[in-house]
Amino acid sequence: MVAHAISEPISYPAVGASLDIENVSHAFDIEGAALPVLHDVTLNIEPGEFVALLGPSGCGKSTLLRLVAGLEHPLSGILRESGRRIREPEPSRVVVFQDPTLFPWRTVWDNVALGLEAQGILKQNRQRVDAALDLVGLAPFRKAYPHQLSGGMAQRVALARALVNDPKVLVLDEPLGKLDSLTRITMQAELVSLWQRKGFTTLLVTHDAEEALFLANRVIVLSERPARIKADIRVQRSYPRHRGDPYLADLRRQILSLLGLEATW
Repeated sequence: MVAHAISEPISYPAVGASLDIENVSHAFDIEGAALPVLHDVTLNIEPGEFVALLGPSGCGKSTLLRLVAGLEHPLSGILRESGRRIREPEPSRVVVFQDPTLFPWRTVWDNVALGLEAQGILKQNRQRVDAALDLVGLAPFRKAYPHQLSGGMAQRVALARALVNDPKVLVLDEPLGKLDSLTRITMQAELVSLWQRKGFTTLLVTHDAEEALFLANRVIVLSERPARIKADIRVQRSYPRHRGDPYLADLRRQILSLLGLEATW
């Protein structure tokens, strides 16, 4: 495993939860045969860290996110949030997927309010919806419908819908993957800003090494399926980061080499 030490400790806001993934293995049942997806993955994430998972397509990154979210149970091993075993989805852990999956018949405000409505606490917490829309810069669009939004705006609504629950863990499954390059760069900066202001623990899946290094404190490089951890890289840079930074370029070269893509550099 490759590791890069940090010369000075980084402090994180205290509102996020810790995540402990201990010797987790998982497999899918395909017509009665087991297809291994994860192999003996152990990963400890401190409260408030921003961790990116990077690896080949289909290696098991999104499966690991689903296990962290409590949407599936591992074949073996244990996952914990702040010491409590993860057995099912909870409002403290919120997932944002690649597709915003907004309800087209509901306004922006009503889409963001869905989580509170489902919990039966919307009436006394309406201000949380307004605050979440303010946080992502969409207050002027509170009465708009999804078809009136750009792709980046729709993804902001999905983020607001997650943030309205005040999550301790934000799980991001390639949330910027379908955006155009300019919108994606803007949204990357906004994600960092949201994380810094709110202090939640963040676990991100991405296929983009540059995106991982721009956003995360740690980049976990996974192998081909069944995924195991090949490297745990700590990014020794403060924010905001600059894409032309030679240090980040060197880490990107190392990551591509770990993924067998050094010839593309």
